[in-house]
Amino acid sequence: MEYTGSCLCQGVKFIVTGDFERFYLCHCSYCRKDTGSAHAANLFSTTAKLEWLKRETEIRTFQLPESNHAKAFCTNCGSALPNLQMGGQLLVVPAGCIDTALEKRPDAHLFMASKAAWDHALEQIDQFKQLPE
Repeated sequence: MEYTGSCLCQGVKFIVTGDFERFYLCHCSYCRKDTGSAHAANLFSTTAKLEWLKRETEIRTFQLPESNHAKAFCTNCGSALPNLQMGGQLLVVPAGCIDTALEKRPDAHLFMASKAAWDHALEQIDQFKQLPE
């Protein structure tokens, strides 16, 4: 399978060739902080290959000291981008930066013990197709 992706400003584009073994929604405090949301949604692969197609902006990686938590991002728009971890053995791809239709569903929610206090029964609140008037 091939997946294309990009950042918000389109300064970075990439292609991932291969399959994702896992898709996790992580609710740990680190993931909530670096996404600004209830959880991170990351795809993981030990076999897929990442190729950068366009790098008009710089890609930076932040490694949280004394942890396994890392985040790659576009220095222009701040969008999360793929990164290699574990000495290049693990490709981590934020699901939101994938432009190709993604059929894989999440495998699990992680670190539910540290989820945000407001993160419950979200499917029960009002839903709109666009910004409400």
